[in-house]
Amino acid sequence: MHKDEADFLHSSVLLREVLTVIKVPECRFVVDATLGLGGHTEAILACSPTVVVLGIDQDRAALSLAVERLAEYGDRFEAVHGNFSAVKQIIENAELGSPDAIIADLGVSSLQFDDATRGFSFRFDAPLDMRMDPNSGGATAADLLRETPESELADIIYQFGEERASRRIARWIRERNERGEPISTTRELAELVERAVKRGKKDKIHPATRTFQALRIAVNGELEILEKFLIDSVECLKSQGVLAVISFHSLEDRIIKRTFQKLAGKCECPPRIPQCICGAAKKVEILTRKPLLPGEDELRENPRSRSAKSRACKKL
Repeated sequence: MHKDEADFLHSSVLLREVLTVIKVPECRFVVDATLGLGGHTEAILACSPTVVVLGIDQDRAALSLAVERLAEYGDRFEAVHGNFSAVKQIIENAELGSPDAIIADLGVSSLQFDDATRGFSFRFDAPLDMRMDPNSGGATAADLLRETPESELADIIYQFGEERASRRIARWIRERNERGEPISTTRELAELVERAVKRGKKDKIHPATRTFQALRIAVNGELEILEKFLIDSVECLKSQGVLAVISFHSLEDRIIKRTFQKLAGKCECPPRIPQCICGAAKKVEILTRKPLLPGEDELRENPRSRSAKSRACKKL
């Protein structure tokens, strides 16, 4: 691996916790549904001389680096280009049976954040892309800003970024579009948001952080596919198999918590309805009543882990 590529390799978040909860030595087949640069997969393969890992990722650049990184494990590792929303079909196509564990790290990888050409970060001035798979042919973040009506854009920024100044930001973007000056770069967007958002003295994050998060989620449909992924994953697991998911913001964590509770049989129907109609059925045991959080050592070594939470459940 070239030095500049190696620089992208980062510490995998909550690694010890994930390895413990899925009990790697007892696993025959594990699916890493968000392979990224292969950190979690490498640790799993190193833990057991017999475990096989199927890694899935929609980012071809990350997939290529991970394949190179894990080459020493030979046929114990298989990589597939795809979105984790297709996990059920990908597992069936692999013909490796039902997995003992499925893991997913929902965070954006260091490769994506630190690559100035991808448009995920306002630390670099780059085209405003934000697609996890830049070859997908889907709309970019710049396309979304240019084509989305003001009210809908405000809703996206508020709902996915929890940004209170969403309506002002959306109005300013619409005004730029009307002047024939649509936003096309990360710097342009970051500067607009910074002017639109009144930054408090206690604010520790850049004013544009929430807006960038919202656009990334919208561009990639991240929340839309998450519940389906969780349900499909549990269906694919063998009996007593474990699903472990790492999230990085409250929107994801709420979906994971709610879906796990529903899969554990918790009824979501209003209390006055005499009969359950939500379809809740006890299919899993929740292994993490409270989410697993990074310890002090990890927080020191990897500041990006500060917002990470992991939840896990076991199929009955």
